[in-house]
Amino acid sequence: MNLLEMKHISKSFGGVKALQDVSLTVAKGEICALMGENGAGKSTLMNILTGVITMDTGVIVFDGKTYDDPSINQMENAGISFVHQELNVINDLMVYENIFLNREIKTKLGLLDSKKMIAETQELFASLGVDINPTEQVSNLKTSEKQLLEICRALHMDAKLLILDEPTTSLSNEEIERLFSILRRMAKQGKSFIFISHKMPEIFAIADSYTVFRNGQYVSSGTIKETTPEKMTSDMTGETFSEKEIYSSRELGDVVLNVVNLSGEGFEDINFSLRKNEILALTGLAGCGASELMQTLFGASPIEGGYIECHGKKISGDIKHFMKNKIAMLPSNRKENSVIHDLTIIENMYSAEHQISGNHQLINNNKENGRYQKQKNSLKIKAENASDSINSLSGGNQQKVFLARWLNTEADVLLFDNPTQGVDVGAKAEIYQLIMDFANDGKAIIINTLEIPEIMKVADRCIVFYDGKISRIFNHNEINEKDVMLYSTNAINAEGD
Repeated sequence: MNLLEMKHISKSFGGVKALQDVSLTVAKGEICALMGENGAGKSTLMNILTGVITMDTGVIVFDGKTYDDPSINQMENAGISFVHQELNVINDLMVYENIFLNREIKTKLGLLDSKKMIAETQELFASLGVDINPTEQVSNLKTSEKQLLEICRALHMDAKLLILDEPTTSLSNEEIERLFSILRRMAKQGKSFIFISHKMPEIFAIADSYTVFRNGQYVSSGTIKETTPEKMTSDMTGETFSEKEIYSSRELGDVVLNVVNLSGEGFEDINFSLRKNEILALTGLAGCGASELMQTLFGASPIEGGYIECHGKKISGDIKHFMKNKIAMLPSNRKENSVIHDLTIIENMYSAEHQISGNHQLINNNKENGRYQKQKNSLKIKAENASDSINSLSGGNQQKVFLARWLNTEADVLLFDNPTQGVDVGAKAEIYQLIMDFANDGKAIIINTLEIPEIMKVADRCIVFYDGKISRIFNHNEINEKDVMLYSTNAINAEGD
């Protein structure tokens, strides 16, 4: 029995066709993977389904009721909940207050019944196997815990259909498996899910069915057991997918960055050097300390012990000081930490350079447009006009704009924290190649990622972290998923090896 039927949906923005006669069906108790590259139309369709934007043509049938022009309240009341990739929790409230936001339980006197809300939150978490204190301030939670909190809130609202947009981005392997167990259990109870992800192993581990869009058009659909990752990727990109070798060795130059006995929040006693033309990868389980190290290498977090040398000079201080020493950082969680929503594409691009350049306090439009066109061509940014909103771009093209932002500062040490997070297969391949090109041009690069295949594509060396310390350093020809995971989980010591 179908819970959702979206039929012949079309939507245009200013003459640009975002969706052209697409359809989507989700059965009751089904987990449906919605697939497509950034810009394929997935978000537009989900925003239509949840009443955020209005469709031009088409019809929605949900739980037996037809909707021609649904509102947000109508779809929420009907039982549809959207868990976005960008977190929507309120940091200044406690966990249980987020769970009951706008649905607070009150006493007979009209006062908030905190005791009852806390108890119900504890029962909810216990039933889902989630270990979070209901009275904890949300600002104190890890990103992965905030992600689980959002999902728990949606489940507590008794939604019939949950849309999960890249829900595993901030989760560890253990947390992902726990989430999948929850989804499977809820599906057996009749809940339905639209699961949006670019990670093929996850899709084939959790989904029952799939639908693929490309360039705003329906391409294919079916059951997961009747397709393959290669076929699905080919449907998404319009070309045969191949695991082509991107990595190429190159002669490394002098040491550019030297990290000596460095300690900070989440890591301690870290030692390594980075050379010109080198790509160094950091990895480990979520919370291993690698991302925290990246923050410290950019001046965003304080040094608690040891020191950092760049070009033989000890550096410390704030972000601006590190930027002036030719260090740049592309942070994780693009929508939280990179996108300046109120600015245009070109303004987002030149914002970093104008923070550190005392010689360019005034904006020279002709000069900036020239630099933008150069970066647009070099990075193959797909955008209409430089004056368009940054929000008009797909995730992959936004990420390229932020690469251009830091290349504008003429930095020679590039820190990339999860650089392909939330971008599609095609954009990932382009970013991998750009990283290789940067190294060939003389940049020294550190990338932090949980994806081992990503490391194998680009890294000269890989540092594996466990519990805030270096567990093992691999050279490129030694990197493989099994051994990296052994050291990421400390299983190598558990085995007595």
